[in-house]
Amino acid sequence: MALILTFLGKGGTGRSTIAIATAKKYAAQGKRVLLLGQDPGPALGILLGFPLTVEPVEIAPNLKAVQVQSAPLLERRWDEVKKLEAQYVRTPFFKQIYGQELGVLPGMDSALALNELRQYDDSKQYDVIVYDGSGGMDTLRMLGMPEILSWYIRRFRQALVDSDLGKALSPFIQPVVSTVLTVDISGDNAFQSTKQVDNLLDKGKEALADPNRTAAFLVTAGDASAIATARYLWGSSQQVGLTVGGVIVNQAAVTEAIAAAFDPLTAVSVPAHSDSNWQPLIDALPDFSEVKNAPKPININTAQRQVSLFLPGFDKKEIKLIQSGPEVTIEAGDQRRNILLPPALTGKSVTGAKFQNGYLIVSF
Repeated sequence: MALILTFLGKGGTGRSTIAIATAKKYAAQGKRVLLLGQDPGPALGILLGFPLTVEPVEIAPNLKAVQVQSAPLLERRWDEVKKLEAQYVRTPFFKQIYGQELGVLPGMDSALALNELRQYDDSKQYDVIVYDGSGGMDTLRMLGMPEILSWYIRRFRQALVDSDLGKALSPFIQPVVSTVLTVDISGDNAFQSTKQVDNLLDKGKEALADPNRTAAFLVTAGDASAIATARYLWGSSQQVGLTVGGVIVNQAAVTEAIAAAFDPLTAVSVPAHSDSNWQPLIDALPDFSEVKNAPKPININTAQRQVSLFLPGFDKKEIKLIQSGPEVTIEAGDQRRNILLPPALTGKSVTGAKFQNGYLIVSF
C-alpha cells in the first residue's frame, strides 16, 4: 500500500509547488511516485512544465502525474449504471439520459476523486501518492467520506431493509452501488449483501487513521490570514481523523509566534523554487516520516473510560458534545465527528468532559 500525502492551507500559499517538490523528493529516493492533481485547470501542468491528462504520464524517472477530471469519470460511471439498469429494471428510466450531458453536482467531484485515489492505491503500482487537492475543507470532507458514509449506513440500513421502498429498490441498488464504488457485491438483497462495501469503508477509515498510510502537512505564508487558516484546518483535520505531521512556511521565516501557534508541530521554512532548479526547495522540505511523532487525532482508553480528542485551533466555546444513542458526537467549527465507541464503553453515559491543552477529554 502507498503512503498518501496531501497539503492543507490557504489558497496562494504554494501548496501545489510543495506537492511537486515532495513528489520529486520521493522519486529521487527511488520510490514509485504518483502526483495526483484534482484541479482540472492548467496550473499544475504549467508548474510541472508538462501537460497532464486523465491517465498517468511519466514526467521523470519514478515519477508519474495524473489529473482528475470529474466529467469524463462521471460519464464512464453513468454508462455502466445504464447497462445495469437495462439488466435489472423491466422499464428502464435512465435510457434517455446520456452520460455526455451530465453536469457535475457539488460533492460529485470529491467522491470521484476519492475513488480514483483508492484505485491507484489498490493498484500497488506506487509507493507514494502525493494528492494535490483544494487544500481546504473540501479535501478534508473528501478524506473523511468513508467515516461519514459508515455512519449513514449504520444508522439507516435497518430502516431501509424494513421499509417497502427499500425492498422495492433492492434489486437495482445493489448493482448500482457495485458500479459506483467499483466493487463486486454478490447476493440477492443489496441491504443484506453490503459486507464488501463495509470492508471498503473500513479500509478507508483504517488508512486515514494510520499516519504511516495517510498524512497531511500544513502550508502557510507569514501573514496572519494564512496562519489562521492553517490553524483552523489543523483542528478540522483532527475531526476527520487525519494526522497532521508538520508545518511548511513558504518563503518566510519561522518566527517565535509561528512556532508557538503550531506547537507541538515542527515548522520549517522553505525558499522559493526556480523552474531550472528545484533542489534548494526539495532539500528544505521536512522529514515526512516524522509524522509518526505528531499528536494522534483520537485516543480511546477503555481502562480509564476516557476518549481524548486533539482539537487544536479551537476555543472551548466552539466545541460541543452530544450523546445520542450508542455514539458520541463532537462538533467543532464546521465539522461533526460521530465516534463509534468500543464495546466496553457502548451504552455508557458521559460523566464529564474537559478541554485543556488542545485536548477534549470525555469520561464515561
